[in-house]
Amino acid sequence: MTRRTSLGDFRAYWLGIVACIGGFLFGYDSGLMGAIITFKSFQSDFHYGTGSATKTNSLVVGIQQAGAFVGCWAIWPVAARWGRRRAIMVCSAIFTLGAVLQTINTHSLAAFYVGRVVAGLGLGGSSVIISMFSSENAPKEIRGRLGSFYQLMYTFGIFTAYWVDYAVANRLGAVTKQWQIPIALQIVPAVLLGVGMLTVTESVRWLAQKGRDDEAWESLKWIRADDSEETRAELQQIQASIAEDRAARSGFKYSELLERDSFTRLCIGVTVFLCQQSVGATALAYYGPQFFKLLVGPGSSNLLLTAIFGAIKIFACGVFVLFFSERIGRKSALIGGGIFMSTCMIIITILTKTVPPPGNGVVTGSGIGTVFLIYANIMAYNFSWGPLPWPIVSEIFPARIKEIGVATGVGSQWLWNFMYSFSVSYMMADMNTYIFLFFGIADIFVVLFTVFVLKETRGLSLEEVQALYASGPAKEYNGGKRTSVGSDGRASSIDKAQVEHAENV
Repeated sequence: MTRRTSLGDFRAYWLGIVACIGGFLFGYDSGLMGAIITFKSFQSDFHYGTGSATKTNSLVVGIQQAGAFVGCWAIWPVAARWGRRRAIMVCSAIFTLGAVLQTINTHSLAAFYVGRVVAGLGLGGSSVIISMFSSENAPKEIRGRLGSFYQLMYTFGIFTAYWVDYAVANRLGAVTKQWQIPIALQIVPAVLLGVGMLTVTESVRWLAQKGRDDEAWESLKWIRADDSEETRAELQQIQASIAEDRAARSGFKYSELLERDSFTRLCIGVTVFLCQQSVGATALAYYGPQFFKLLVGPGSSNLLLTAIFGAIKIFACGVFVLFFSERIGRKSALIGGGIFMSTCMIIITILTKTVPPPGNGVVTGSGIGTVFLIYANIMAYNFSWGPLPWPIVSEIFPARIKEIGVATGVGSQWLWNFMYSFSVSYMMADMNTYIFLFFGIADIFVVLFTVFVLKETRGLSLEEVQALYASGPAKEYNGGKRTSVGSDGRASSIDKAQVEHAENV
C-alpha cells in the first residue's frame, strides 16, 4: 500500500495535469482542422476548390498523424538516455515550431503540410512520454485516474477547438485571420507544457534504472510528500523490480521483442489502440461538421452541433475520470462501452436509411434522434475506450522494454489515427451513412477482443500487472513476496514462506 498524504496527492494530480497538457494539444488539433478546411478563407488562401477538396482535406487532417507516428519512435531513445522531463520539453519546442509554420500565410499547401508534419513529430513524441511519465510517478491507487487525465485533457482540447472555430466562423468574415487565430492559439499550451516540466521532478523509475538512487529517493519523497518507511519500502520495491529484470536478461537485444511474453504484450498494446480508433469517435472528432451534415443535412447548424458535441465529450470524460475511473473495473467499462456504442451506430444507420434528412435546412425528428444517439455514443466512449487505453498500455510493459513497448503501442495509435483520419473523408463520400454501420460492426469485434484478451488491472501495482500479463505461470518474487494470479484474473501477493511451505507439502 502506497503511503499517501494530502500534499502528495496534490503533487501527483499536478504532475498529471501538467504532463497531460500534451493531451490538450492532441485534442485541440483533432477538433481544429475539421472546421478550418470548410472555411472559404482557408480555401481561398491556399488556392483549392471543391474538385480537390476530398484529397486536400484528407492530407491536411491526416498528414500530421504521419509525423506523429515517426515522432513517437524518434523520441524514445531520447527519453531513455536523457529522461522523461527533457524529452517532453523537446517535444514542446518541436510542436511550437510546427504551429508557427502553419500560422504563417505562405499561400502554399506544401509549406502548410510541412508545418503539420513538424507539429506531428512533437505531438507524437509527447504522447509516448507523457503516459510513461505519469504511470511511473503515480500512486497505484490513483494511477488509472491520472492516466485518464490524458483523455480528459484531450476532450477539453477538442471542446476548446470546436468553440474557437464556431466563434471565428460567426464573428469574422472570410479573411486570413479567420483560420490563423485558431491555429496560432496552439502555441500557448505548447509553451505551457515545456515550462510546466520545470515544476515537477524526474521519473522515479527512470532515475532508479540509471542507478541514480539518491535522486530517485528525492524525487519519490517529493511526489509522495513523505519520507516514511513505507515510502522507502516503495522505492526498494521499485529497485528490486528493476534489478530482477536486469538479472533475468542482461544485455538487451531487439530479438527479445519476438519472445513470447514480450511479443504478446506488444500485440496487446497495438490492438488496444486499434480498437480505440475503430469505434468511430476519432473520426467524429476530426470530421464533426461533415458527420452532422450526413445526419441533418447541410446548414449553419452543423458547427453548433459539433461544438455541443465537444461539450458533451468533456462532461462525460470529466465525470468518468473524477468519479468512476478507480471505482469500476476497466475491463467491464470497456465491454459495456463497446456494446452500447455498437447499438447506437447500428440504430443511426437504420434511422438515416429509413428517414433520410430532407436538406434545405429542415431538421426532422429522425435527425434529432440520430444527433441524440451520437451524443449518447460519445458519452459511452468517454466512459470506456476514450480514457482507458492510455493507462492500460502504459502499465502492461516491464521496465526492461517499457520505452520501446509504450512507443510501439502509442505509435500504433498514431498509425491507426492516420489511417482513419486520412480515409474517413473518402469513406463518407463513398459509403454515406453506411459509415455508421461500419463502426457499429467494428465495435462488436472490439468487445470480443476485450472479453478474451484483456485483464482487470484496477488497483494493482505495476509489478502485479506484470505478473498478471506474464506468459505461462504468472508469478514472481517481489521483496519476499510472490505475486500470483488467481482464477478470477486478479493478482494477489502471499508470503514466500507460506508458498514454500505449501509447495513442500
